[in-house]
Amino acid sequence: MTRTVEKTNPRLTNLILLLKNTSRENEAKIWREIAGRLETPNRNYAEVNLSKINRYAQKGETIIVPGKVLGSGVLDQSVRIAALNFSESATSKIRDAKGQCMTIEQLLKDNPKGSGVRILR
Repeated sequence: MTRTVEKTNPRLTNLILLLKNTSRENEAKIWREIAGRLETPNRNYAEVNLSKINRYAQKGETIIVPGKVLGSGVLDQSVRIAALNFSESATSKIRDAKGQCMTIEQLLKDNPKGSGVRILR
């Protein structure tokens, strides 16, 4: 027997609905993928360190993390990073590298088609 649990965080439930609606309206599968990952239990959310972002991202690229960005490592290129949450150290290191921190909602508003966005987990 499977157990179904609804999310209790209103920001998260609204974000999931917004992602699904935007995916349907713009035929952008990336938002459906992100919504699916956010529907999983919190313990399965991505926790990505800056060292991993630095390793896989290219300068000027837009990265989305369906979870939290942590501040371990060094970021030496300017990238736009959208995530559910950021640690304080990650935020300061991204800004020091002339990068941009944004929420998933902001990225969704700026780029509803989801073009040029890479998912890291």
